[in-house]
Amino acid sequence: MKFVKMHGIGNDYVFVDTITEEVKNAPELARKVSPRHFSVGSDGLILITPSEVAHVGMRIFNADGSEAEMCGNGVRCVAKYVWDHGICRENPLTVETASGCKELQLHLKHGKVVSARVDMGEPRLKRSQIPMRGGEKDRVVDESIRVGRRNLSITCLSMGNPHCIIPVREFDFPDWRELGEAVEKHELFPERINVHFVKVRSESEMDVKTWERGSGATLACGSGASAVGVAANMLGYTGRTTTVNLPGGSLEIEWSESSNRVYMTGPAVEVFSGNWPG
Repeated sequence: MKFVKMHGIGNDYVFVDTITEEVKNAPELARKVSPRHFSVGSDGLILITPSEVAHVGMRIFNADGSEAEMCGNGVRCVAKYVWDHGICRENPLTVETASGCKELQLHLKHGKVVSARVDMGEPRLKRSQIPMRGGEKDRVVDESIRVGRRNLSITCLSMGNPHCIIPVREFDFPDWRELGEAVEKHELFPERINVHFVKVRSESEMDVKTWERGSGATLACGSGASAVGVAANMLGYTGRTTTVNLPGGSLEIEWSESSNRVYMTGPAVEVFSGNWPG
């Protein structure tokens, strides 16, 4: 089975074009290809699929085999694969995901995609849309929860998948991974949640560390960066256009006041291709 390894600012996946290749058990394949040092190594598996409503479709499987609704870094890589490999040469290009169709404006250099601007859609701000249990407030903004011995201030929303944003003054606490995993699996979140620790640098720039549900600590999360941009604006920390710095690189996020849609711009890189033995 042919595969391609790709990443968006370090958020890396194994991609399989199921238009030409057959994948019988995607969750099992995700668990097999993802371990670093012992396999291909990735944050998960993304399948490029045919679509009746978009130019192509995609399915995302985390490293533990669980299926995700959306991946902002992954969808840019899908668009790059589709264009660079001649499957579709439309610009803008549409990709069907479990959270709806996404439109991407492709940025080309020497005939290949180097980056893309993704229309991530409207943020879903209601508690039921995240989803999240408890409380009477319609929105989860600066809400206090208890996790172990810590009281945390959280802001939550969905960008087609669930995100929890936690502001911090400094990344000086050694247990952020353990804390991220505890929040991910907190009883308030029936479908678990992606967790982002955010340090605000200015009205237009933030640093973020991410714990992704099903994959753990990752170098970047595109839908998470989009959620961070929305949450920071709702909290009054930033404007509607921000640079989100993650360990793997930076993404430009815009939450349009006129359309209420979130736009994410960032690179997509093909690393190598190979053949999976079986």
